[in-house]
Amino acid sequence: MTELAALSLARVGELIRDREVSPVEVTTGVLERIDRLDGVVGAFVTVLADRALRAARTAEREIAAGAYRGPLHGVPVSLKDLISTRGIRSTAGSASMADRVPDHDAVVVERLDDAGAVVVGKAQTYEFAMGPGTVYPFGRTRNPWDLDRVTIGSSSGSAAGVCALMSYASIGTDTGGSIRGPASGCGVVGFKPTYGRVSRYGVLPLSWTLDHVGPLTRDVLDAALVTRAIEGPDPRDRGTAPMAPLDVAAIAAADLTGRRVGVPDAFFFDGVDPEFHAAFTVVVEQFTAAGATVVPITMPPLEGPLAAHSAIVLGESYSIHEEHVRAHRDTVGPGVRDRMALAASVTARDYLRAQRVRAVFAERFHHALAGVDVIATLTSPTVPHLFDQFAPEAHGPQRKLAAHNRFTRLPNLLGAPAISLPCGFTGAGLPIGLQLVGRPHRDQAVLEIANAYQHITDWHLKSPAGVLP
Repeated sequence: MTELAALSLARVGELIRDREVSPVEVTTGVLERIDRLDGVVGAFVTVLADRALRAARTAEREIAAGAYRGPLHGVPVSLKDLISTRGIRSTAGSASMADRVPDHDAVVVERLDDAGAVVVGKAQTYEFAMGPGTVYPFGRTRNPWDLDRVTIGSSSGSAAGVCALMSYASIGTDTGGSIRGPASGCGVVGFKPTYGRVSRYGVLPLSWTLDHVGPLTRDVLDAALVTRAIEGPDPRDRGTAPMAPLDVAAIAAADLTGRRVGVPDAFFFDGVDPEFHAAFTVVVEQFTAAGATVVPITMPPLEGPLAAHSAIVLGESYSIHEEHVRAHRDTVGPGVRDRMALAASVTARDYLRAQRVRAVFAERFHHALAGVDVIATLTSPTVPHLFDQFAPEAHGPQRKLAAHNRFTRLPNLLGAPAISLPCGFTGAGLPIGLQLVGRPHRDQAVLEIANAYQHITDWHLKSPAGVLP
């Protein structure tokens, strides 16, 4: 069963399609693994074993009858617990919503159902995705590479579950790096599509103009397959827009010949762990050896845009959550209360100035990327920190967050597609993430280059399964 669990989504989907394995066999194996490991990893808030097995049996009957729906049909996946599921509790990582049971599915859930995917559970998240804190009402999510470490970012259970082979994919959310950060920290792939490619209807918001929904998976092709299943405009989310659907076959066939990869200057190397810097140097050499042209680029000033991101996410999260937090002060965590207190200081003038900075930065970013297909950076500057270092009282609620998501916030400000994929390991065996960022609506190019890069490395053959009890 472990060998089957270690396959990519694409490969297990092919085996299901060809009736070499059954969806019931695959789902049973995943559920057995959750039962054995999740008490240690803590990836799930709610495990949906009975529901998943019913869905797997339905998929098995449909495929036997010739009604195959596509590459996700019969494949087990999970959902970040910000995502509404009809009749199933959706806690948003908060004790104040421990008994919340939506009466509707999020659009991404509807689309996964249409694709025939099997939802095995709701994955852990930081409370309201607001960032790290010391309160874990449903248990800590531990990094499968080092169980004493965090995963980095609020799609924590999604990344840990995929990493520990407890689902073939998970749907997460990303406001400043919460798909890509956990992907980097756990050695999996995390893809944030262009703003508006995937509907957010039914997903508890943190920031209307910065939130994105996307997949965490074992490899890049899997990320493309999941995005293809959930993408498309939705009248219930006015932020969505018509875009060319992903061409998964072209992503699978792409190579790096003739590609132009921009490497930005100073900011993305300031304060970086030396092992991470060395890994990125190897990345540049690998791109060049595979036929890509590496182009040094100068980014526009970034301090203003980063401050603008903070002002926007604070102002918008306050407008969304302040009333609930005030009404449930005794059951929300101190990290959320601190966040709301800080957000209360953001004025309308601060917010509008931040949006202006955002617009100017978008113009300058577009100019900086002229002549390259993507820019390449590290996803995070350092390894995930230990739980015993996780002290908002000592460090302040923003300090740790800023350290880990310093490189991931800018693509959210731009609405640009960005992906994190593993590019090496530290001497202690912890994964290092590579981030590729493209211009808005250029998701196809980002995924093609990421998939081509994946296939000139051997990172995808490595697994943390050996370090798990």
